[in-house]
Amino acid sequence: MTDAASSESTSDGADSRPMSTDEIRDTYADRASWFARFDWLDRLFTGRYRRPLFSQASGRVLDVACGTGVNFPYLPESVDLVGVDLSPEMLAGARQQLDGLELDGELREMDAQELAFEDDSFDTVISSLSTCTFPDPVAALREMERVCRPGGKILLLEHGRSDVGAIAKLQDWRADSHYESMGCRLTQEPMEHVAAAGLNVRDARTAVLGILTLIEADPADEEPDLADEAAEPAGE
Repeated sequence: MTDAASSESTSDGADSRPMSTDEIRDTYADRASWFARFDWLDRLFTGRYRRPLFSQASGRVLDVACGTGVNFPYLPESVDLVGVDLSPEMLAGARQQLDGLELDGELREMDAQELAFEDDSFDTVISSLSTCTFPDPVAALREMERVCRPGGKILLLEHGRSDVGAIAKLQDWRADSHYESMGCRLTQEPMEHVAAAGLNVRDARTAVLGILTLIEADPADEEPDLADEAAEPAGE
């Protein structure tokens, strides 16, 4: 991306005045029924990307910012699911989704930037189309890493600025008004957030003219235990 394009992509209202957590909660309280009503449209356009990504989940799974539960149908039935979201209204839609599936799961109201779980609590952490709304997306990603056990998986489906110039310019034009109405950063760069959070990216690919980014990552490597290293015999 050129310097000019990069400058354009960071000029929206999200950077000049990020919404607070309370404002984000209120925004999605107003739109929860809309999201539930158009769930079929989301499945039509993103289902083909959610399925291969989230079917990799296993064990105890945390869905961060689960919304109305749109990811749930793409998870293996064997998982033990916990879904969290900031909005009680969105969680009500997620409950309806969960009740219609053969999944063991629970739902909890929670801020993604301050997850109320112990370190290494989950085998897989997933999230979709969420970093665009977090007031501090890097903090949320670091929380996802913290609660994911060593050797676990972090699976993300995110959206951002298109690779196609004409579409990117349209996104730039709409960025401010879209953020004000939806609390969504239309022109974010998901991989920049992931890099800043320090996740180990195993695979990343884009789709839909670069608008969607599918990311497979795992927690950052832990620092070696110096006491253990000192106890190991020196190599020959």
